[in-house]
Amino acid sequence: MKFALVTGGSRGIGRAICLKMADMSYNVLINYKSNEAEANNSRLLVEEKGVTAEIIQFDVSDKDEVKSVLGNWMEANPEKVIEVLVNNAGIREDALMMWMKDEQWDSVINTSLGGFFYVTRLVVSSMLMKKYGRIINIVSLSGLKGLPGQTNYSAAKAGVIGATKALAQEIGRKGITVNAVAPGFIKTDMTEGLNEKELQALIPLKRFGLPEEVAHAVGFLASAEAAYITAEVISVNGGLYS
Repeated sequence: MKFALVTGGSRGIGRAICLKMADMSYNVLINYKSNEAEANNSRLLVEEKGVTAEIIQFDVSDKDEVKSVLGNWMEANPEKVIEVLVNNAGIREDALMMWMKDEQWDSVINTSLGGFFYVTRLVVSSMLMKKYGRIINIVSLSGLKGLPGQTNYSAAKAGVIGATKALAQEIGRKGITVNAVAPGFIKTDMTEGLNEKELQALIPLKRFGLPEEVAHAVGFLASAEAAYITAEVISVNGGLYS
């Protein structure tokens, strides 16, 4: 059984990606950290598309939890092959650097960058044995351009972009591609507190994007047809920055 693992798959962009993977006939393993109700909602929506969905709870920033929960799932389900990994889990803790607390820096870096490392290191071993895989990392406009008040988030996402390009060179010969998708301003819970009217004036397309538009780019990179694309970052930002 071919699975796609989506971290942070309970809501927003993560949920849209889960549904896109289901449209591509992948069974979906939906990771979540705390919101079990929303994770189950994602599971039900995926199952409506006629594929298998499972939810799996672990904190991507906790290396021991990743190893025990995800590692045990993989060991207990040898017939379930994770062919696509989407590292989507991430958090924002915005503050100007002069007022940023240690825990705001640590939590954001550990979730996006640490989470990428702990989850990918575990999953890539199986991909190497199968000589096939698709790894797609959800980064951000912030990681390309840098945004004020987001030195932690910008650093985390820029780090994942660098890691994407390095890992792609390490494992390309084994038929595994590693790419990133960098959303701009997308209508999700994470952008609810932003002044949409003011910000969309800066965007050439004059609107915020939709989670489904990000998921479409992820689906393309996850496809067999994208086999010659690796170490790339695709921006989904309405032309705001490229």
